[in-house]
Amino acid sequence: MFKVIKKDEVLGAYIEDINLSKISEKTSTKLLSCLAENEVLFFRNQNISSRDHKRFASFFGNLQTHPAYPTVENFPEITILENNEENPSKIEEWHTDMTFKKKPPLGSILIGRIIPESGGDTMFSSLSRAYDDLSHEWKERLEEMNAIHSFEFGFKESLEEKGGRERLADALKENPPVPHPVIKQHPITGRKVIYVNRLFTSHIEGDDAEGSILNFLFDHIHQEKYQYRFSWENNSIAFWDNRSVLHKPVNDYWPQLRRMERITIES
Repeated sequence: MFKVIKKDEVLGAYIEDINLSKISEKTSTKLLSCLAENEVLFFRNQNISSRDHKRFASFFGNLQTHPAYPTVENFPEITILENNEENPSKIEEWHTDMTFKKKPPLGSILIGRIIPESGGDTMFSSLSRAYDDLSHEWKERLEEMNAIHSFEFGFKESLEEKGGRERLADALKENPPVPHPVIKQHPITGRKVIYVNRLFTSHIEGDDAEGSILNFLFDHIHQEKYQYRFSWENNSIAFWDNRSVLHKPVNDYWPQLRRMERITIES
């Protein structure tokens, strides 16, 4: 059986003694429980093929495609995130993936294919720990609130590019703004989380016209005490629970190339 090594009290665990190209359904069930408990799982030295990547992810649910990114040939489920100085990443904000959908994903499995010699880490932040630290008054106040999540809001820079609205016209049509509760409960652990993110959450419905509540929440969930920083190596994998963590890339590796491949799993 695989080993679980915790290097941080807040979130995250390293999984050792496992080959993800040969895992069984029984092992995947145990990994899902481990994911819910630790919120992010990290694996080293997993030189797996695209087929194995897809097989591993398929144990946890149906696989999504992303409307705005290129994909691996013959594997539309595998999104390519490839950036360097000429093609810098446009994503710099803390976020949870694809919250602009009515049913946001369970999680994502990201593998490092080409890693720069320095830089290019990924940051994670626990939304459950952030909720735990709210005052009783804030917990009660937020319980009945909904926030609006928007593809258009999250991809505004891409849409402003020449031809951007034409290129993303179908994605815009298929992904109108949607409401989600500000406070959600994790379906496995039962823990509550603060479910907003700076990339896709445009506003809170109702009495937050100036955005003061949302800005308070952003400042709260971005505190360093809830964070863990993962340093990539070639063939490392991060599997995060999209229902309970934020993440963001650290875009500090120009002019080097960084290529990642990601599969996102439906809830």
